[in-house]
Amino acid sequence: MRTLAQQALDTALARGADYADVRLLETDREDLQVKNGQVGSVDRWDSRGIGVRVLVRGGWGYAATGFLTLEAVDACAAEAVGIARASSGLLRSPVRLAPEPAHRAVWSSPCAIDPFRVPLEKKLDLLFRVDEALRRVRGVTIAEGSLTFVKKRQLFLSSEGSDIDQTVVRSGGGYAATAVSATEVQRRSFPQAEGFHQTLGYELIDSIPWLENATRVGEEAVALLTADPCPAGERDVVLEGSQLALQIHESVGHPTELDRVLGMEANYAGTSFLTTDQLRMLRFGSQHVNLVADATLASGLSTFGFDDEGVEAQRWPIVANGLFVGYLTSRELAHTIGEGRSRGCVRADGWHHVPMIRMVNLSLMPGKGTLEDLLADTEDGLYLETNRSWSIDQLRYNFQFKTEIGWEIKKGKRVRMLRNPTYQGITPRFWNSCDFVCGPEAWKPWGVTNCGKGQPGQVAEMTHGAAPARFRKVNVGVGYDD
Repeated sequence: MRTLAQQALDTALARGADYADVRLLETDREDLQVKNGQVGSVDRWDSRGIGVRVLVRGGWGYAATGFLTLEAVDACAAEAVGIARASSGLLRSPVRLAPEPAHRAVWSSPCAIDPFRVPLEKKLDLLFRVDEALRRVRGVTIAEGSLTFVKKRQLFLSSEGSDIDQTVVRSGGGYAATAVSATEVQRRSFPQAEGFHQTLGYELIDSIPWLENATRVGEEAVALLTADPCPAGERDVVLEGSQLALQIHESVGHPTELDRVLGMEANYAGTSFLTTDQLRMLRFGSQHVNLVADATLASGLSTFGFDDEGVEAQRWPIVANGLFVGYLTSRELAHTIGEGRSRGCVRADGWHHVPMIRMVNLSLMPGKGTLEDLLADTEDGLYLETNRSWSIDQLRYNFQFKTEIGWEIKKGKRVRMLRNPTYQGITPRFWNSCDFVCGPEAWKPWGVTNCGKGQPGQVAEMTHGAAPARFRKVNVGVGYDD
């Protein structure tokens, strides 16, 4: 790895690059699925390749190859320099990188049990036992479960002297029960809609109560077929942690990506209403709302030692006591908001993609009290769990979410199951309506593994920690006929 990476770096500089960095990445992945008593899939694949990024007279060039020979790496580096030289002639203004010290480091995420050394039979046995428990519930039509394991090792070298070797292991999985009637299809998931994932080894799988929740999940899916519909109107809403995590992702994470704000990213999912004139000016939320970006979060899916520009991982506020105070930035764009250093938010989906600003772990900080305290303090409202679908406009301003299940709250108690719950809002108005966030005992790091951005599209992972929280006078149930 090191010989090839150094060869690419040397070639780029010899060809005239003013700056160059090289990422040589090895990835292994395993995906397992069991559905209705049968193996749905057993997929295992690996990928190896190198990406070379250079600046020539302030213009970017990028090239990549999966052919790991000295000749192919030389040609890749030369191509990157050629692209940069061509792009430099079309610049409105040259790229300038915020300074970053040279780092020489080896970093690994925690991994007590290597998931790739765990026998396949053991993994499938867990999925089959869950599947059997789900199908024992009368009325469950589809039972499905999955496990995913990823290991990435990346070597990063730069012309500024950085030499960083990082290894990350991710494990996770989940399951769902689907019930079908003549007029309804209802689904319940565990631990969350897309499964629960962290940067840990197989010890994470061993720690999750898979079988203990299977009967409940199946029974709820069946019960939802005949549950009362979600009422329409204006209600106080309590969001469970995994649903709140997606709310954070869509209405806080994406609009604080500085490339969206500046209009450099718009094709895939729009730009942002959080323009730079609102920094440290906008009352984004109530005093209970404290949102922190943290690439050092224990076991987070976007936890690393250094990003793909060689910038060291950091922790900083995005919203402090309701005030909007921070963005997700890169070395190229930090100066546009008057910051002298990147926040270290640049990552790429593999060696074949150019790095771009991506969300790091972004969490709502806990307040005080348990979920029981919050429910007891709610006279009349809805408790909504587990995302089912969402829609948000091209500025990340107007949104609608649908959850798998809802419960009506009356006088501090959950009294009635509700099907097809939806809620709508305007981002700053919604966050300003927050008046209760549960404490650390209810806080949990919820992962997102399928965040899309860019064209060509890239996928990234990140964690959003959240505890249940209450939002006052939210529009619910709009747009669904009962």
